Amino acid sequence: MPMQPAQWHKHLAGDRMAPVYLLVGEELLVLEAADALRAMARRLGYAEREVLEADSRFDWDDLARSSAGLSLFATLRLIDLRLAGGRAGKEGGAAITDYVRNPAPDTTLLISATEWSSKHEGAWTKAVDQAGIQVVFNAPRPNEWGQWIGQRLASRGLQATPDAVAMLAERVEGNLLAAAQEIDKLVVLAGDRRLDAATLEGLVADSARFDAFKLTDAAFAGDGGRALRILAGLRAEGDELIALMGWLVNQLQLAMRLANARDFGAQAKAERLWPAREQLFRKALRRAPREHWMACLARAARIDRMAKGREQGDPWLEAERLVAAIAEPRAAAALA
Repeated sequence: MPMQPAQWHKHLAGDRMAPVYLLVGEELLVLEAADALRAMARRLGYAEREVLEADSRFDWDDLARSSAGLSLFATLRLIDLRLAGGRAGKEGGAAITDYVRNPAPDTTLLISATEWSSKHEGAWTKAVDQAGIQVVFNAPRPNEWGQWIGQRLASRGLQATPDAVAMLAERVEGNLLAAAQEIDKLVVLAGDRRLDAATLEGLVADSARFDAFKLTDAAFAGDGGRALRILAGLRAEGDELIALMGWLVNQLQLAMRLANARDFGAQAKAERLWPAREQLFRKALRRAPREHWMACLARAARIDRMAKGREQGDPWLEAERLVAAIAEPRAAAALA
């Protein structure tokens, strides 16, 4: 059955999973909703999860094989089916329809798509509606932005006055991902302070610290060109490398904690990473072994000492090499 996003959090607090879910819409909201559903599944004893990436090369028979396969430990299972481009296609639609008409016992199917429109609907979405729950997560309307930002701030442990909320809404200009990123930055920058307009203005005016977020995000995303351009811009504007290195060391330490964790998802939750940033680090850590990140962290600490005059060397040049190595592990030879 269709469910409104406003009902979603109430459903997550329940004690019963539907046999099938379809979560579609804005990428950020879908990723967070899917992450919350997986947390619900763990709480209810779902001990096994299988991820199926349904891209153009996906074999839809894998869905049938997954549903027919028996659990190794007779436990509850979650099949996590991710639709690339939001389209199941003729073959995929038929496979999903067949599944929901005869769902596997002790199994929940989660279907998610971050690209969606009414054109993607078909007989298979109607079958899901009848058998389970479908939620469409749309971006807030213009008149809903203030409420959404206020709720988002509160969920991250921040209190803000209405004028601060209005200022932040104006700053992000209706960009959902930008709003989430700005709020995550404020979690770090504001600490326990209550945000009013003056406090918020002072924080966002500190452009070097905000650009440091952009730089590290670009580097960990593998976009070395963009990361190096941001670094060059910071240097041209006369920003202090010390502040940047402090944040870069912080993020490399976070990467190491995630790399050392026995359960990546649990550690990411403990670090309060929202799904998009969790995926950012998950993909980054897949690009290189743990030893690479240890080397990056050691070099970052050395650059920090250079920037403070405690060690000889060109800290900006070394910072360029480090950023390149974070973005592209094959550039790690530059760390030698």
